[in-house]
Amino acid sequence: MPTSKRLSHSASGGGLQRSRASAGRCRLPVVLLLFLSILAPLLFLAGRSVRAPIYSDQKGVSNLSSKQILDWKEQPAVQKLKSILTKEVIDSIVASRDELGPWSLDFFRRNHGSSSWQIDELDNSAQSNVTAEDAIQTVAGAQLKTSQGTSEHDASFHVSSSKDKGVKDESAENQLPDSPAKLARRQLREKRREKRVKELIQHDNEALVKLENAAMERSKSVDNSILGKYSIWRRDNENENSDSTVRLMRDQMIMAKVYSLIAKSKSSHNKLYLELLNRLKESQRALGEANADGDLPHNAPEKIKLMGQALSKSREELYDCRAITDRLRLMLQSAEEQVRGLKKQSTFLSQLAAKTIPNGIHCLSMHLTVAYHLLPPEKRIFPNIENLENPNLFHYALFSDNVLAASVVVNSTVMNAKEAEKHVFHLVTDKLNFGAMKMWFLLNPPGKATIHVENVDDFKWLTSSYCPVLRQLESAAMREYYFRADQHTSLSASSSNLKYRNPKYLSMLNHLRFYLPQIYPKLDKILFLDDDIVVQKDLTRLWSIDLKGNVNGAVETCGQSFHRFDKYLNFSNPHIARNFDPNACGWAYGMNIFDLKEWKKRDITGIYHKWQNMNEDRVLWKLGTLPPGLLTFYKLTFPLDKSWHVLGLGYNPSIDRTEIDNAAVIHYNGNMKPWLELSLTKYRPFWSKYIKHDHPHIRSCSFSQ
Repeated sequence: MPTSKRLSHSASGGGLQRSRASAGRCRLPVVLLLFLSILAPLLFLAGRSVRAPIYSDQKGVSNLSSKQILDWKEQPAVQKLKSILTKEVIDSIVASRDELGPWSLDFFRRNHGSSSWQIDELDNSAQSNVTAEDAIQTVAGAQLKTSQGTSEHDASFHVSSSKDKGVKDESAENQLPDSPAKLARRQLREKRREKRVKELIQHDNEALVKLENAAMERSKSVDNSILGKYSIWRRDNENENSDSTVRLMRDQMIMAKVYSLIAKSKSSHNKLYLELLNRLKESQRALGEANADGDLPHNAPEKIKLMGQALSKSREELYDCRAITDRLRLMLQSAEEQVRGLKKQSTFLSQLAAKTIPNGIHCLSMHLTVAYHLLPPEKRIFPNIENLENPNLFHYALFSDNVLAASVVVNSTVMNAKEAEKHVFHLVTDKLNFGAMKMWFLLNPPGKATIHVENVDDFKWLTSSYCPVLRQLESAAMREYYFRADQHTSLSASSSNLKYRNPKYLSMLNHLRFYLPQIYPKLDKILFLDDDIVVQKDLTRLWSIDLKGNVNGAVETCGQSFHRFDKYLNFSNPHIARNFDPNACGWAYGMNIFDLKEWKKRDITGIYHKWQNMNEDRVLWKLGTLPPGLLTFYKLTFPLDKSWHVLGLGYNPSIDRTEIDNAAVIHYNGNMKPWLELSLTKYRPFWSKYIKHDHPHIRSCSFSQ
């Protein structure tokens, strides 16, 4: 019994323990269920709120470590970008990196982009922010619902599924139809793009038009008369041997002439002679006046081929080295004689054209002369006569028989003068043009300046007994030398002599420059001007230049070995060789400031008479006024700055334009005077702009501008 009792008791105790154990096992799931259902969501939300900054810190640490690792790789790229990007872009990158971490294109567009980028991105960013907040709320709600009735595993599964659902919802929202505001913004962006494209196209068109206009302006500045055969638009001139075909044809023609002469001398080769003549005529017609390959006709290669065949045949049948050499020598001598004859003829014609009077000037002189003689005597007097002998004013001496040229000199001087009322012009002309010259300036007074016109024949002191030039002009030998009408003799003379066979070199108007103190005895200084010059600046500073005891102030013309005394004077004559240096520098007439006090003191006119008397037989110099001027003012000439007087516009087509623009006086010395048709057209506007083209007499005489 006791044993059974113990067994039962033990059994009951064991059952009790088992029941307790089973009861304890039953209570444990309930506690866990309560814990999971109540506390797990709270812990999950707390962990969720803490997880984000931790994750961001971990990400920042990882970015920092990766940045440190990649710094050595980025440095070369950054250095290269600094040389490419502007300072504004680099500052934006630095600011965004310091404040917001790594730089992004979205940040730059939001802060520094165009207006369209800023509006678009701001809207997109706002929309993306709203979408992100909605996604977070969706995830949180899904987590709460899932945590109320599932296990921890189920809860985690629902959390991940809710995230996927949030992403899907976000993509679904992005795929929804665009709102009206967004469509309006998109249309606005498209319009702005179209407008920008049109502006760019218009800008390109305007730039193209500007380039075309600039090219046309440059083409207008090209002087076609100088270019001759060359054209800047022709492609064949890009080749250095662009005239190789022309030279080949000319060589063939020379050899054809040689062989034809040899064949003509041999009666057995008449057929070959006729063939060569035929080919020669064909080549001459094909060549014409072509100077470059581009000027040749399309059949030129065929003519070259046929001529080559004829020359090959001639070489086989007629080749004789000595005969060919003799023929070539004769052809060369004949060509040289032809060239010399043409040069003489050209020189004669140019001299003839230079000393003729154009129809327009002759017409103007006749009209003015008639008008002057119809004018009452009391109206033929110039005003301000009292200024003619005032030494405190600026006096000019101008000796000319050309009304139009004299008017240009006076007009250009007055128009460029600072104080025109202080300028006095002394004009002297011959008896034939006195009425016309005076009438022109009575009708066209030079503003506030004073002007006076005189007749050289009224200088009673200027006689042949006093003036050597007048005495020489009266000799029969001199008149025959200058005024003979035998044109054939003139053409046979050398070109150097033809230049001086011009009566103007013995005109008293040309030699009055040596009698300035006799003409203007009460003046101290006077500026001498030729009638083929144009004044471009105020000249009053010339009167204040210290000539350092010299008589003549002039611009020197010597350059290296040019325009020195040996070019003008005969140094084989002992009088010249003994008194002058052949390398002495020459100077120019045309604009000369003369000190008349020093002139009288040194008796310059007497020196001139001495040398002029010694040259009666033209043994010291050829004729003209510059050689006796060089002798008379030897070591008495003060050199002026070259910008005062630029020469050569009457013969030199290559004067620098800057040099002309900076000159106070430009001089058309040479045969190509600006009032002649043979003048250099590029220099004529400097002269013609001072002509009064609207004047009735100018219009009636048909002067071209």
